[in-house]
Amino acid sequence: MPITEQQLLQILPNAGRQAGVFVPVLNTAMNRYGIVGTPRAAAFIAQVGHESGQLTRLVENLNYSADGLMKTWPSRFDSVRATAAARNPEQIANIVYAGRMGNTAPGDGWKYRGRGLIQVTGKANYAVCGEALGLDLINQPELLEQSQYAAMSAAWFWSANGLNTLADAGDLTKITQRINGGTNGQDDRQALYDKALKVLA
Repeated sequence: MPITEQQLLQILPNAGRQAGVFVPVLNTAMNRYGIVGTPRAAAFIAQVGHESGQLTRLVENLNYSADGLMKTWPSRFDSVRATAAARNPEQIANIVYAGRMGNTAPGDGWKYRGRGLIQVTGKANYAVCGEALGLDLINQPELLEQSQYAAMSAAWFWSANGLNTLADAGDLTKITQRINGGTNGQDDRQALYDKALKVLA
């Protein structure tokens, strides 16, 4: 059963007008990658809802304070470096993502910062995702800011990381770990998931 705009707004009330934009592309993407049935759809909508600020953010927000930088990346920022980079998203991206995830050239960190509903990050991940979706994301990384590709890249990531199996098992914590590397925002993800299960049942 495709998800309706009304259902999406019940789960993600802050999405507002974006709900109407995303319903068709989410349905297409979920269908393509087998994210069908209530347990899978509920887990997917909860996770993309959390990751994208309820469909309102398709690009990683790297506007950190000095304190935020030291808390988030303690190995990369001491107080001097954090003070120098604070509130400069481009500089922050180029520091935190340099020499990782296939980023090799100066500026790759910013160019391949997180984009999409589940943020694809790093040149290597853009290459793999682009190949899967038939898009040149290396030369046009901003394609992932378009709703259809933001949704399709998230569904591709979901499938590539075996998240349907975890959704079938109801293991939201493991899903979060595969998406986030930790359990950041787990309370919000759980609340969205519980709501989605009710709405989609």
